[in-house]
Amino acid sequence: MSIPQLLVHSPKDNVGVVVVEGLKAGTEMICVITENNKDFRLKANADVPIGHKVALVDLAVGATAIKYGEDIGKIVAPIKKGDHVHTQNLKTKRW
Repeated sequence: MSIPQLLVHSPKDNVGVVVVEGLKAGTEMICVITENNKDFRLKANADVPIGHKVALVDLAVGATAIKYGEDIGKIVAPIKKGDHVHTQNLKTKRW
């Protein structure tokens, strides 16, 4: 296996984190689930900065984003599998 571009912390997660600089739209990412070391491929639909999230599945408005196996926020705009997940489509439930 090559170096992963996306890390997923738990098999329960529906978002993963980009771990390389300069990830470009169209990249067929190597993704690794750190909890069990399983890997899979996912195409990035947009350029995504390092440290930002990518959707592992389609997410509808009102859905919950899951990272580390935990609720990290509410989806506020439709997200397709492979899309960049950030402040334009995800809001914390804390405020």
